[in-house]
Amino acid sequence: MISRSCLGIIFSDSYSNAMPELTSLRTMGSVPFGGRYRFIDFSLSNLVNAGISKVGVITKSNYRSLMDHLGTGRPWDLSRKNDGLFFLPPFNSTLGTYNGKLEALILVSDFINMSKEEYVIILDSNIIGNIDFSEIIDYHREKGADITHAYLEGNYPEGDIPHFEINGDGRITKITMPGIVYEGSGKYGVSITCMKRTFLQRILNTAKSENYTDFNRDILLKDVDKFKIYGYKINNFCTVIDSMGKYYDSSMDLLSSDKRKSLFDSDRPIYTKIYDDMPSTYGINSSVTNSLIADGCKIEGEVKNSILFRGVRVAKGAKVTNSIIMHGSYISEGSSANAVIMDKYSVILPHKNISGDKTFPIYIGKKLVV
Repeated sequence: MISRSCLGIIFSDSYSNAMPELTSLRTMGSVPFGGRYRFIDFSLSNLVNAGISKVGVITKSNYRSLMDHLGTGRPWDLSRKNDGLFFLPPFNSTLGTYNGKLEALILVSDFINMSKEEYVIILDSNIIGNIDFSEIIDYHREKGADITHAYLEGNYPEGDIPHFEINGDGRITKITMPGIVYEGSGKYGVSITCMKRTFLQRILNTAKSENYTDFNRDILLKDVDKFKIYGYKINNFCTVIDSMGKYYDSSMDLLSSDKRKSLFDSDRPIYTKIYDDMPSTYGINSSVTNSLIADGCKIEGEVKNSILFRGVRVAKGAKVTNSIIMHGSYISEGSSANAVIMDKYSVILPHKNISGDKTFPIYIGKKLVV
C-alpha cells in the first residue's frame, strides 16, 4: 500500500470494565503483556508495519501510564513533524466523556475531518496478534467494500461480540449480537474495521443526528443489507483479551514456540518502549524451565512455565510455576507462587505459599505485600 494513504485510530480502553483487576489503575492499552510489552504495542506496531504514519489514540480515563509508555511515539517511528502519534481524549463541556465508540468518534471528528488519508482503520488496543493491515486494505479495495470487518473462526468467546454469516464472495450477509451467549463455534468479529475516511464521516454525521452510540448494533447490525460489509479472516495467531482468564491463557500461549514465532514475526516486528537494563542474572543453584525472562531479573530459585517481566527477583529456595510476574516484583526466600498473576512491585513474604489454578489464577495487586 502507499504510505500515509490510511489513518489509524486505536481505542485504548476497550473492555476495561471486564478486567477491573488490571485496569483499575491503568487503561486497557497499557496492560503489561509478554514480559516486556503493553497491549497497545501490538496495535501500534501492526499499523506502522503497514506504512501508516498517522495514528490517533482515543483515551478515556487512567491513561497517565499509557502516555508515559507511548511518549512521543519514537519507538514506533511516530515522532514526526508531520503526522505521527496523537492523543485524543474525547471530552467537551457539553457531552463529557463518551458512552460508546460512535460517540467517541463524533467527539474527535475534527481530527478525522482534518486528516487527508483516503482510508481509516479503527481497532481496539487489546487485540494481540501480528496482522498485516496492508492486506486488509488491499482486500477492502478489491471487494469495493463499504466496510471490511476482520474476523476469527472457532469457538465463540465470551462477550457482546458480533457473529457473522459470510457468503462465498466474503460478504457478510447476517450479523447477530448474542450478548453473553457464546456456546458453539463459527465466525466472530474482531474489532478491526477498515473503510474510506469519507464513508466514516457520513456514518458519524448520521450517528450524530440519530443519537447512535454503538457501532456494532447501530451501524453493522442495522445496515448489513444496505452497506457492502465484507469479512477478512485472520489466519495466524490472534487473540482478543477481555477477561482475566483470557489474559492468563493468552500469556501462557507464548510459552509455545509456534505461537510465539507467529506473534513475533521478524518481518513485522512488534515495537515497544526501550528500557536500558542489565542482563538477567542466575544464581549457581537456580533453575529455569520453559519460561520467558525479561532483562534485569535476578533468579536464585526455581522458575518453571512462567513469564517474568523486567526486574523481577526470585530468592533462594523460592519457586515460581505457571505464573505471570510483572515488573519489579519479589518472591522471597522459601516462598512459592503457582498459577499467580503478580502486578508490578508486589511482594510475597518469606515462606508463604500462594497457589491458584490454571483455570482460576490468583491475582496480587500492584504494590501489595502478601
